[in-house]
Amino acid sequence: MTDLLQAHAVADAERYLALARGVLDIEADAVRALKGRLGENFLRAHRLMLETKGRVVVTGIGKSGHIARKIASTLAS
Repeated sequence: MTDLLQAHAVADAERYLALARGVLDIEADAVRALKGRLGENFLRAHRLMLETKGRVVVTGIGKSGHIARKIASTLAS
């Protein structure tokens, strides 16, 4: 394990933390931007799911499939 007290290790750690914080800022801004996009389409989708008798099918391939499984799990709980 690297000794974080070494000068170069501390500099690396600070750079990694700064990078991670920057990524979180970008992602947080993207999520905040979604608030303005919520509107009639969101309400229509919400209403359709609540009124559905039976199952809601969520599909995808690759990353979207992974997200679809998470959504399906959430809807099933």
